[in-house]
Amino acid sequence: MVRVPLTSEERERGERLGCVLREARAGRSMVDVANEAGISVETLRKIETGRIPTPAFFTVAAIADTVGLPLDALRAAVEPNSLPQAS
Repeated sequence: MVRVPLTSEERERGERLGCVLREARAGRSMVDVANEAGISVETLRKIETGRIPTPAFFTVAAIADTVGLPLDALRAAVEPNSLPQAS
């Protein structure tokens, strides 16, 4: 199976997703959040850094639940117009 390359918009959305989840994690360690979400620390690290720009829905849902971030708020936060525009 050939994987279709991601568009720049998809990569940027993955970076926004990672940033939002990292901020929501706040002072909690990656180890604690990953363990509670039932994923590996490496998977969480890759999502937070945008190296996995399209993670599985249930993985994102588990992380969001663990850090107390409602999915509606997460969806709104990763929309392209949700970040401040540079002047």
